Amino acid sequence: MKRVLFVCTGNICRSPTAEGVMRHHAKGLDIETDSAAIQGYHIGDAPDPRTIAMAKTRGYDLTPLRARKVKLDDFNTYDLILAMDKGHHEALIAMAPPASRAELALFLDYTKDSGYEEVPDPYYGEERDFEIVLDLVERGVTGLIGTLR
Repeated sequence: MKRVLFVCTGNICRSPTAEGVMRHHAKGLDIETDSAAIQGYHIGDAPDPRTIAMAKTRGYDLTPLRARKVKLDDFNTYDLILAMDKGHHEALIAMAPPASRAELALFLDYTKDSGYEEVPDPYYGEERDFEIVLDLVERGVTGLIGTLR
């Protein structure tokens, strides 16, 4: 079984979107997924209502998800920890124990020709920003699943 953790700032927009999309598309595959935050601002909170609404338009249910912060155990529980942006990636590298088994990477490393290197934070944006995140996540999940197979 492959275990994948998606990470963003607060675990209420980008990373839960990736978790929900991955769970939906990885049904029947030997892949376990979760999401977490670099910061602890929203621990226990559901995803942002705008994130939930945008995901629902494409058939993804994010309502059961709750925000949590990255734990040191995650670096040995997960095979792959994917950061939504370069700041998250740097924070994960700094947090990782020396004997960590997890591979750390940027999520969009699994896309081709997306026009983006990072998944932009939609939190202070408009509805279109949440749609862009969902578009990028769907492309990234497709590439990721192809790589994990």
